[in-house]
Amino acid sequence: MPQQGPDRKAPAVDPGSLRWRRLAEMVADQIRERILRGDLAEGDLLPKEAELREQYPVNVQSLREALRILEAEGLVKVRRGNRGGAVVHRPTPGNVAYSLSMVLAMSGTDIDDVGRALHEVEPMCAALCAEREDRATEVVPILRALHEESLANVDDLVAATTLSRRFHEAVVQLCGNQSLIVLAGALESLWSSHVTDWANQRADPETIPPTERAQALAVHGQILQCIEDGDAASARVIAARHLRDVQTYPHDPDRPHVPLDPAVARDRLFFG
Repeated sequence: MPQQGPDRKAPAVDPGSLRWRRLAEMVADQIRERILRGDLAEGDLLPKEAELREQYPVNVQSLREALRILEAEGLVKVRRGNRGGAVVHRPTPGNVAYSLSMVLAMSGTDIDDVGRALHEVEPMCAALCAEREDRATEVVPILRALHEESLANVDDLVAATTLSRRFHEAVVQLCGNQSLIVLAGALESLWSSHVTDWANQRADPETIPPTERAQALAVHGQILQCIEDGDAASARVIAARHLRDVQTYPHDPDRPHVPLDPAVARDRLFFG
């Protein structure tokens, strides 16, 4: 029978280390709550270290660890040097979309997968728009303006594509459900970033002739009418059929699968 090796004990944990890390988490929790509540606005500079220690009476190590936690979460950006400090960055749907793009890219997700997800959730948003009691003032005018602008630019592939995507994004943004606005909005942003990138860089204007674009935009008009009429069921059905028929990503014959590219999403979300 083989002889067993000596017992190996786990390295001792320094209670002091656990204590300052726990303090750091508590300080990070309090500052995070102030950011999310709106007490600290986008671009605000957190007080200097000495003042922060007066507000949060912890040691320097705990305070600096708290700022590292918040920086890793994207809620602050720590600047070094004489003019340094921690600058507040409030989370936005763009942050969600970019983080989602990285998670999906790591799993090898292609852009068609994002399109299929939108086929499921966007019709729900169209129905919710139609159910809003204030749709006549808060939804319809915005969608109508986008639709009319799209029709006016139907001969310009890039402009028509961009405006069409803005219509789809607005249907989500105006649905009234905050969770869907963020989650479905992130998917819309990823899809739009890739489609507009294709239209700007690789598309032959004749790939989608103006008559075909006009037909797709006509369905936008039908969805808008259903929303204006408060016909949620028809808005959902027409939106679902529209997405199934036209919302497909153009593929090159030599490139049947287009991987999701976080760089494309980043450029549109933060620099577009």
